[in-house]
Amino acid sequence: MAGEFVVPVLLWLAVIKLLHLGTWPALDRTLGNLSAAAAYPASILLFTLGSWYCGLSGLPVWLALLPFLAAIVYAGSRRFYTRERLQSALSWDLAFLIPFLFMLEVRWINPTISYAEKFMDHAILASIMRLPTIPPLDPWYAGGTLDVYYYIGYWMSGVLGLVSGVPSTVTFNLVLPTVLGLAVVSLYALGHLLLDRYRWLPVLALFIPNPSAIYHILIGDAWFDVLWGSTRTIANTINEYPIFSMLWGDVHPHVMSFFNQGFLLFLLVFACMRWGTLPLRGRALVCGLAALALGSMPGFNSWDVLVYAPVTLVFGLLIWWRYGNLTRDREKSWMMLAAVPPLAIVTYLPFYLQLNSPGIGGIGIVPTPSEPVEFLLVHGFFLAVLIAFCAPDIRKRPYLLLAAVPFVLAGYPAAAIAAVPLVYLLARRRFAATDTLAILGLLIILATELVYLKDNMGETYFRMNTVFKFYLPAWILMGTASLAVIGGWLERADIGRRMPARAGRLLPVLAVALLLAAPFAINVDFGYGSHTLDGAAYLEGSHPGDAAAIAFLRDLPGDHIIVEAEGGDYTYYSRVSSFTGIPAVIGMPFHEYMWRGDEGRISERSADVRRIYEQPSRTIELSRAYNATLLYVGAEERDRYTVSIPTEALELIYDAEGVQIYLCGVEGAEREGSLRKGG
Repeated sequence: MAGEFVVPVLLWLAVIKLLHLGTWPALDRTLGNLSAAAAYPASILLFTLGSWYCGLSGLPVWLALLPFLAAIVYAGSRRFYTRERLQSALSWDLAFLIPFLFMLEVRWINPTISYAEKFMDHAILASIMRLPTIPPLDPWYAGGTLDVYYYIGYWMSGVLGLVSGVPSTVTFNLVLPTVLGLAVVSLYALGHLLLDRYRWLPVLALFIPNPSAIYHILIGDAWFDVLWGSTRTIANTINEYPIFSMLWGDVHPHVMSFFNQGFLLFLLVFACMRWGTLPLRGRALVCGLAALALGSMPGFNSWDVLVYAPVTLVFGLLIWWRYGNLTRDREKSWMMLAAVPPLAIVTYLPFYLQLNSPGIGGIGIVPTPSEPVEFLLVHGFFLAVLIAFCAPDIRKRPYLLLAAVPFVLAGYPAAAIAAVPLVYLLARRRFAATDTLAILGLLIILATELVYLKDNMGETYFRMNTVFKFYLPAWILMGTASLAVIGGWLERADIGRRMPARAGRLLPVLAVALLLAAPFAINVDFGYGSHTLDGAAYLEGSHPGDAAAIAFLRDLPGDHIIVEAEGGDYTYYSRVSSFTGIPAVIGMPFHEYMWRGDEGRISERSADVRRIYEQPSRTIELSRAYNATLLYVGAEERDRYTVSIPTEALELIYDAEGVQIYLCGVEGAEREGSLRKGG
């Protein structure tokens, strides 16, 4: 890796380790040998929460580091960090670092902020890092804030970048390595609860492709088509799976939430399996951590809470039933059910009160469900494992197969497939952790065959977001359950004990070597520029004028609003606001329409931007109407509009390589003050 990026990476990792060390001692008495693992995701969530409240209070976000530093000093004074204890945590450090390095290699090969949702992802990240206030400024809607969107994942990423001193264009490429590392630690810890051996198996849920990807490989598709085709298997929907989302590289809410999903599942399963051995303080701590994870979900990705709030309630009921027989028992088994939901709401209550999203327009019945073959190409591997898991029950009670018949008769054959293992797992009434995870995952994929949440995606793609956003949690739930089932089979087969000791030691080393070599063995370079961690570096070759002007604007102090060309979504337009975080009058209009609806008057803003560039008599008037201070004229503006601006009435503050930047919207003393602020 290029030497200039070693220091930013080390600073980033140093901050994460500092947070980890500050959190670990508080978890040790309750979580024992799993405390060092839980401290990784818990510390990130705690720092995100603390820094968010700093931003809400108008305080510097770095103050959120102080409690962690104080905790380290206190624990150090009590000799917590002994050599033996630090060595015991080494496996968890490696569980974080190895996938971090794997994903860092992927981002180094394919780092650019240039396609799919990457302009949006970086725009929000840059906006937060430029001015970390609550709610953050919307970079594509001047005068607006991001209270219309779930931005907590971007806040987490941005404040980590701020306190580590890493610029946003590099921070962008450190986020997914961090998310993957945290997710691996969470699922590896979950594996320690579900399995006595082969505890790494649940981690594979993050790395295995769906059967559709295997199909595309077998028919000889190119690598890009394998990735893309396997996530567009069910007609008019998106069916991503974790490793695709990671390789695709969008720093998007549905991806950033992976680690939090894994962490919450670990906590719920831990509580379910060990509640009876925990003192009251330990139970309260587990409930508090679960509330922290659940409470942040609407801010990370609001769709997740629609899954994990019910999941939490199910586990809460299961704990109460198992340990307290649904009574007010001495073990306070009802605590998870009664305490976690309200605590989750209180944790981020100001976020919920500020939220101004149009939300969901209701629930609809799916008129055109998935074709069975498509359904199996997405979920077939997990379904096969779970049906095999239920095979003894199927032989004993074949009549339960009739439960699938109503779904077939109603025209929902894919739902019928999911109903088979679901019915048998429910009929067992055992509700072990693995069974419960499988049941919950199956319920999700069955439900999404029957109903969908109404949004503004239109008639053709009416089901796209429902499938997209619900299939990922279903993948994690069914994936961890199925892989735990396989682990149980391997344990009973006693395969590991028959393996020579030397081979047992070499296999993990070989697996790590293969993982770290994989990014170079497969083609993860999509042709947008590579071999850097700076996501904006490609601009110097493809758009040198913009590259220099954006560098100027990134260093420009003061609060600004910029006028730049608007040219639709998923295009190079809106690039200045995206790379600088300076709000534009309007950018990526369909995104803004999804967030703000008709009340946002998006088309009116787009028309006003055209008038600013094409009607010189209205340039200053309209700029002032939006409080714009900067007017950007580059190649995209000249291509999009017939540029005719009153240059004599504007102050030219930048002119190089075909790009001019004017000061606009202010006059007299205001102009002089802005110029002094802007250099």
